[in-house]
Amino acid sequence: MREVTRLALQEMGVRQIIDAENGDDAFKKATTQPLDMIISDFNMPEMLGNDLARRIKKEYPHQVVVMVTAYADFLSPPEEEANPVDFIITKPFALGTIANALERAHEINKANRRKAGPSLPPPSPPP
Repeated sequence: MREVTRLALQEMGVRQIIDAENGDDAFKKATTQPLDMIISDFNMPEMLGNDLARRIKKEYPHQVVVMVTAYADFLSPPEEEANPVDFIITKPFALGTIANALERAHEINKANRRKAGPSLPPPSPPP
């Protein structure tokens, strides 16, 4: 899954892609530099994707998090909790879905920058 997503992003012209082996590795990498978006699988070693999303959103509430899963029903949070992901891509998916996710992430980043002011770094230009 990770390799297919990497190849799709490269085909779209994305210049910098950072991947991670598991949830802990992803969290460490996500906290070291600004990212346009984080794409996480729901089911991964050491931590579920929605747990990773909660950890990221707790420290970086404006970070765009996309969840890829065949288990979308499991992403419904308890009523008192907000959904930690910005949007969900359901498996199986067409590669064009990744392009749409990237475009939506840029739109969310633009809106977040308007709300937060100059504290958020500008996103990379769309491919």
